[in-house]
Amino acid sequence: MASSPILKFTGFFFCVFFFFPTEKEQQEAIEHIDEVQNEIDRLNEQASEEILKVEQKYNKLRQPFFQKRSELIAKIPNFWVTTFVNHPQVSALLGEEDEEALHYLSRVEVTEFEDIKSGYRIDFYFDENPYFENKVLSKEFHLNESGDPSSKSTEIKWKSGKDLTKRSSQTQNKAGRKRQHEEPESFFTWFTDHADAGADELGEVIKDDIWPNPLQYYLVPDMDDEEGEGEEDEEDEEGLEDIDEEGDEDGEDDEEDEGEEGEVKC
Repeated sequence: MASSPILKFTGFFFCVFFFFPTEKEQQEAIEHIDEVQNEIDRLNEQASEEILKVEQKYNKLRQPFFQKRSELIAKIPNFWVTTFVNHPQVSALLGEEDEEALHYLSRVEVTEFEDIKSGYRIDFYFDENPYFENKVLSKEFHLNESGDPSSKSTEIKWKSGKDLTKRSSQTQNKAGRKRQHEEPESFFTWFTDHADAGADELGEVIKDDIWPNPLQYYLVPDMDDEEGEGEEDEEDEEGLEDIDEEGDEDGEDDEEDEGEEGEVKC
């Protein structure tokens, strides 16, 4: 005999009601979840420590190759200024005079502190130049035990009348509001900006993007040159088309002349 739909529904409702966990059971489940989560967190912390050890190991192994790369880069004039100009984020921070000053930049070095997690230092080595006395400009980023970031840098010893950070400010004030939006602050103001070390985008870009492989940005093709070559190619193609059209017209004229001569002979 088939059971009634009402009995089926009542039985289902009874099962759900019977197996619905009590408040005490829910609390016990929450406590067990917390215990499991603590184990997961412990493993994550252990993994972080192991990853840090691996990073420290390979950071030491990379140092001789970084040194060799720096020696080879030194043979290429204007390597670093070209690299910075070709980088989309860094180039946005460069004014014309910044580029001129960076032509004297001979070497860049990024050094992560031994434990890696406490910070890093970026060193810029300059040849004798008309802008400042320093041979090396450095900026360091530190993360203390409480996790608070901070930074410090070399004081730039500007030569008389060559302080690009002041010149940039004066230029903006004279040019008005429109100019302020177009002309970036001097690249060198970065060395004096310690307001928010935890959000220093330029430092992070140099450390994590440029330093691992600067060659990829040095080799970026000059877009102006590419556009110029494209225009020349178009002009050459148009010239060839004109020559072909003239040749066709000359051929038609010759055929007409031959036809007329044939008629006269007849």
